[in-house]
Amino acid sequence: MSMPVAHEERILILAPRGRDAAVIGQVLAGTGTPAQACPDLTGWLDGLRAGAGAALVTEEALEGDLTDLFAWLDAQPAWSDFPFIVLATRQAGRRSERASQRLARLANVVLLERPVNAETLVSAAASALRARRRQYQAREHLLERERAQAQLRLANEDLERRVAERTREVETAHETLAFALDAAGMASWDLDDRIGAARRSPRFDAVFGYGEAGPHWDRESLIAHVVEEDRDIAERAFAATRETGTLDLECRIRRADGQVRWIALRGRVRDEGDTATRIAGILMDRTDQRSTEEALRQAQKMEAIGQLTGGVAHDFNNLLTVIVGGLDMMLRRPEQVERVKRLAEAAMGAARRGEQLTQQLLAFSRRQMLRPQTLNPNRLLLDFKPLAERAAGGAVALAFDLDPAIDPIRIDPAQFEAAVLNLVVNARDAMEGRDGPARIAVTSRNVHLGTSAVADKGVPPGPYVTVSVTDTGSGIPSDALARVFEPFFTTKEVGKGTGLGLSQVYGFTRSANGFARIESEVGRGTTVSLCFPRSTDPAGEEPGTGPVSAIPLRRAGAGETVLLVEDDEPVLAMAVESLEELRYRVVVARNAAEALEHLRGVERIDILFSDVVMPGGMNGSQLAVEAQRLRPGIKVLLTSGYVANLDEGQVIGRGELPVLSKPYRRDELARSLRLVLGGEGR
Repeated sequence: MSMPVAHEERILILAPRGRDAAVIGQVLAGTGTPAQACPDLTGWLDGLRAGAGAALVTEEALEGDLTDLFAWLDAQPAWSDFPFIVLATRQAGRRSERASQRLARLANVVLLERPVNAETLVSAAASALRARRRQYQAREHLLERERAQAQLRLANEDLERRVAERTREVETAHETLAFALDAAGMASWDLDDRIGAARRSPRFDAVFGYGEAGPHWDRESLIAHVVEEDRDIAERAFAATRETGTLDLECRIRRADGQVRWIALRGRVRDEGDTATRIAGILMDRTDQRSTEEALRQAQKMEAIGQLTGGVAHDFNNLLTVIVGGLDMMLRRPEQVERVKRLAEAAMGAARRGEQLTQQLLAFSRRQMLRPQTLNPNRLLLDFKPLAERAAGGAVALAFDLDPAIDPIRIDPAQFEAAVLNLVVNARDAMEGRDGPARIAVTSRNVHLGTSAVADKGVPPGPYVTVSVTDTGSGIPSDALARVFEPFFTTKEVGKGTGLGLSQVYGFTRSANGFARIESEVGRGTTVSLCFPRSTDPAGEEPGTGPVSAIPLRRAGAGETVLLVEDDEPVLAMAVESLEELRYRVVVARNAAEALEHLRGVERIDILFSDVVMPGGMNGSQLAVEAQRLRPGIKVLLTSGYVANLDEGQVIGRGELPVLSKPYRRDELARSLRLVLGGEGR
């Protein structure tokens, strides 16, 4: 057993006569060597038994009975050879035989004749302690070797038992795995390209329609069973294993009996060098599961359509009640001018609310018209601030915290303002009736979103700009939080909202290649963040609404001709009547082909006014391009209430062609025509 460090490093001093012990102790202490003086032989021996690094003794102190000392020396372990420093008295002749025997009996002795100078004494003490330390090291090495040998013996004794147990465990695990895979409808497989061998469970052959005597399997024969339409997918999946180290393949196969089944292969590669030589994994028949998933998706889709159409029908029936009821009363008593005017204004208001409802639906479905611009969102937010303050109301504190170094983004300004206004109104409503301060904060920040932050958003990682609206309202329960972007889902009371506000926000952010996220805690408030990718284009000046709304109604100049392209007969009739009332000459075409015939002719056409969505294979945007090719400089005004195909682009004419949204009034049509034709200068 090892002694405490203080004992192993100390020197025990036995110098009972005079001041020798005190002087020696002072000399050693001056060099930092621990030393302890013992009063007599018995105390010195007790100290040796307790532990010491060396002993310093005067020769005359060894003249007593040393039986116990020699017994202690004889009992030392094999690694120990305790060092003694003996201070001898200078003698005229030889030392007596008895004195010589005592010194010899001590064995490891350094004999210093007195008087001894301090340097010699310190050197001898340091040398003795170093020698003792080496003995302790030897002791540790011996003990370590003994422990290692003991452990090795135990390991050798345990090895065979463990090997036997492990063998039994592996056999049991194989049996359990095979049983579990079979119970789960899975098959195990192992393809080894080096030796052309394939090991698999019986279910593997059964999935491919074979009995007990299945074919010889290798990679080529497996891919040969894949239906032709999915074969490229299977070959790419196997080729990718050289880089990924894993196989993840879901495809259709043709069984031996001709049936087509869906399978899933999951595997891991065992590499040797740069070549994937062995792949092992599991096989699952996914046919029934895919049928179930498809049925579930169809049911969910029909449920969503049912909810959507039910909500639309409810809101439009309310609006139509106002419109139909008003028209009915106007037809019954058309002579009452004031009453007819009042009912017509109510019907027009209901129609406008229907237009807003339709625009919200289009925003959610990402089929709304967009006029994107690269701009500084702070400019829009600051211009929009007075409107937001009016929407929030005087009882709510509205704060804007905008990053002055905000990056530019590419968005439709009108859609952006509508989205933020929706959020401000929702925040205001969430704080109605609550005690304490009501506060809404609008913030803008530059952020960098990593892969994990956008993993489920369908957008790439990178730099983004977030515009957030935070309230101190009631918050949203967790069970409702996941549904807030669904159309017609609302946490407000009946009649307090359509449930399309956040749906419009969702659709707008997706159209801008971004996403919306919401965080809420019941009783603490809600934060809705709009995240847009940073634009690399320089920000331009945002066009304001300016004096456009104040432009007076403009009628046509002499002979000004509009080529009207519209396939819907009632809309066509209304447009013709509006244009003729504005004194335009109207040339009618019901599709792009008819319009092109007129454009190739020689008749005067000042402006092309065309619907975007038309039958016949050419839409209004494409017609506009062809019209400008046939007649360079011709003016174009498009109109639409719906973008049918996202692949064709919801940004009409890449944002360069003016668009009049349906439904439109005569004065809106007149103002748009004036702007396109160049104002009053014509």
